[in-house]
Amino acid sequence: MKNLFSNIRLPWLIFTLLVFIALVKLGFWQSDRAIEKETRLKNITQLSQTTAMSLTEIQNFPLKEINDYPIKLKGEFEQDILFLLDNQTNEGQLGYRVYQVFTDHNQSVLVNLGWVMGSINRAEIPDIKPIKGAFEINGHIRLMDKGILLMEQNFTEVSWPLRVQQVELDKFSTVIKKNLLPFIVYVNEEETLGYKKNWQPIVMPPEKHQAYAFQWFSLALAWLILMFWASIKFNRTCDEENPINEKANNKIKDLDV
Repeated sequence: MKNLFSNIRLPWLIFTLLVFIALVKLGFWQSDRAIEKETRLKNITQLSQTTAMSLTEIQNFPLKEINDYPIKLKGEFEQDILFLLDNQTNEGQLGYRVYQVFTDHNQSVLVNLGWVMGSINRAEIPDIKPIKGAFEINGHIRLMDKGILLMEQNFTEVSWPLRVQQVELDKFSTVIKKNLLPFIVYVNEEETLGYKKNWQPIVMPPEKHQAYAFQWFSLALAWLILMFWASIKFNRTCDEENPINEKANNKIKDLDV
């Protein structure tokens, strides 16, 4: 019986530790995300006080360091090239984000012009005309994070405006036969150009990540307490069963004699 109990306790201990470590790791991951968000918010506040750079100047910096930098574009929009990013919500309404290619000193960059409301009928695409002419645009840079695509985007048949599920600059470059710069310019809120500018640099604030971290750490502690209580109860049950088994064994021995 003792060997049996030992065989049960070892897997139990390993399972308990594995779950505990996983919960703690999730807690630290959320804590790290909170620190990243706090750092970015501070960086955005500092950058908002700086002078906007030109497209040529911004390319002198490493790509990974230019996120959220203010920028001033001077050039013109590419006619008839319009991308609509699908499944974008605003105050509970489903719609699209509108992107158009802008050329500044022979360099092409994708510009986010804002949000427009969509139709309940998925076959209908908003009737949006591309912006034409020369402009000076004040905005800020955003490096795009790749999301999860359930199905690869296929651009073999293109009609404008082009509805897309994710912004993929390399594929967009192939479609328009122009090399797009590896970032997007978001038009500032005070600019009259474009549509509803409801973009938020931080979707989930640091405080929420901290709350999630507290939850994961609490779950880790609760898990240890639960397993400790279950272990004590299991040991007591085993102790109660052992005397009965010993008495049964003794009776068998007496009968053999």
